[in-house]
Amino acid sequence: MDDKTIDALGKLRKALETTERARGHLYSFHQLTGTADFELGDAIAALREAGHADHAQRVQRELLGRNVLPGRWTFQVVEEYDDMYYEVFREVERAVRDDLGDGERHAFEKGLKRERQRRSAEAYDN
Repeated sequence: MDDKTIDALGKLRKALETTERARGHLYSFHQLTGTADFELGDAIAALREAGHADHAQRVQRELLGRNVLPGRWTFQVVEEYDDMYYEVFREVERAVRDDLGDGERHAFEKGLKRERQRRSAEAYDN
């Protein structure tokens, strides 16, 4: 593989890795929002126990189980992201890598590793 192709595949791989991180944040959003919804249940019970039934009713009516986007809970947002963007991104990256780089992942990083280890060995020898 020539250096320009290695560089281009490295940039494509980096974009995929950034997307992986974004997906992780989306899953964190999903889990945190779900946890907050269960915590609302505890808050509702505590408000009722403290004699604040009207406030408990409002919290329950307006927040408990609420959609985060029109018609969607967070699991649906995650599923749509996975199906409409993430999986397509992975498939395209893999196809380009297979075609141009014989399927080799991290070709750019492998070159960096070899070069850094070579420099380190040379510095140690001197």
